[in-house]
Amino acid sequence: MKQSLHPIMFAGTGSDVGKSIVAAAFCRIFKQDGYEPAPFKAQNMALNSYATPEGLEIGRAQAVQAEAAGIPCHTDMNPLLLKPQSDHTSQVILNGRPIGNKDAYDYWRPTQKSPINPTKPNTPIDFQSEVHAAFDRLASRYNPIVMEGAGSIAEINLKDRDLVNMSMARHAKADVILVGDIDRGGVFASVYGSIMLQSPEDRKLIKGVIINKFRGDMRLFDEGRKMLEDICGVPVLGVIPYYKDIFIEEEDSVSLEKKRKQLAEGKVNIAVVLLRHISNYTDFDTLERDPRVNLFYTNNTQDISQADIIILPGTKSTLDDLMELRRNGCAQAIQRAHRDGKMVIGICGGYQMLGQTIDDPEGIEGDIKHLPGLGLLPIHTTMGADKTTKQVTFQFDGQTCQGYEIHQGVSDTDEAILQSGHCIGTYIHGFLDNAAVIEYVLRGKKLERRGERAVSYRDFKEEQYNKLAAHVRQYVDIERIYQILSSND
Repeated sequence: MKQSLHPIMFAGTGSDVGKSIVAAAFCRIFKQDGYEPAPFKAQNMALNSYATPEGLEIGRAQAVQAEAAGIPCHTDMNPLLLKPQSDHTSQVILNGRPIGNKDAYDYWRPTQKSPINPTKPNTPIDFQSEVHAAFDRLASRYNPIVMEGAGSIAEINLKDRDLVNMSMARHAKADVILVGDIDRGGVFASVYGSIMLQSPEDRKLIKGVIINKFRGDMRLFDEGRKMLEDICGVPVLGVIPYYKDIFIEEEDSVSLEKKRKQLAEGKVNIAVVLLRHISNYTDFDTLERDPRVNLFYTNNTQDISQADIIILPGTKSTLDDLMELRRNGCAQAIQRAHRDGKMVIGICGGYQMLGQTIDDPEGIEGDIKHLPGLGLLPIHTTMGADKTTKQVTFQFDGQTCQGYEIHQGVSDTDEAILQSGHCIGTYIHGFLDNAAVIEYVLRGKKLERRGERAVSYRDFKEEQYNKLAAHVRQYVDIERIYQILSSND
């Protein structure tokens, strides 16, 4: 029987430093080494989410980490999820179920009255107790727990309301590894400042530093590594080089800025319409890696008109994004492209937009009560308070396929996948991860003669997790980490 290990938390000097990816790597490393790890993030803010086998909702990053750990995802891995609906408001999802929308100021200010727990009438929700209970349940089933912090651990103005960083580490009695991003510059100040701004109690929990996204000759940082250890008083456990040949699903929308490419000769050009409230854009990762395809994100009407295939993605605010598409000319460009014979695909909110009308009589999304859709599919959608969240199996082109649904709104059709000519719409996320769907979409396009075919997405992801684990093993002192996690200190 394997020795029990302490929980490990990967905390960050800021957002997008690579905490999620490092946590995923260690989920796979611990699995490879014979442990039964599970990921945990007390509170996540993201538009990319995933449906658990029980039909509940968690952040996409924790679903990816669970996959790396080789276990089914569960709401205990991410008990509190905030899904931004605007610059100031988020939908609050607790233990996989939406409990309402919350203004950011009201959510964070110390005097705010907690929302009422829908399962316990007249009882305010104690979010800290909820996330602690989820961790405790998870820790009773798995070991070690691979925890992820959120943003920076040095947001001292939010410290007394912290649910996810050092307060969670204290509850879990976790060993904290601080992850810093050297690629953005200022890594010495960000690491040192993040540690020194902690209380003496919390500073003792930080057992090491990992420098992430290093570019260039590693030897050039040898002196810097020693200097960082001297001023911070904790060891630098690894310096992980930037990589380009490992593909792990990303959660933060900041990564979309890297995906703005142009039309390419000799490939099937697929334009994903860049919406202001785009969500679950990991739906297109498989297509993006297909060598026959040039997939790019755009809201340029000329790009849309010249693309071979146009995809309307999911969105957290369907009516607002539809209004914006009409304002910026993209709606008309999509309609023209469809008339010209181009294939148009709508996923989730994009599917709703392709219909005849969208109504929101209860103001679920905001002030817009009604809008005509693009009129490419024979459906009418009505927004409502209830949310559909489930994993699904479906048949497509004679093959059994898998995906999941997360959406508000009901459309007046019983079809899981609605097709009218060269327009396809569905609520199913992961629709385009299936080889049968990709082959159908690309069938008849100019590159079919090359004989290339989509590979199994499941096999591809397994290969990537193993490559990520090997990469991290090469550059991080894994033996030292095991010593930290088994120490009696």
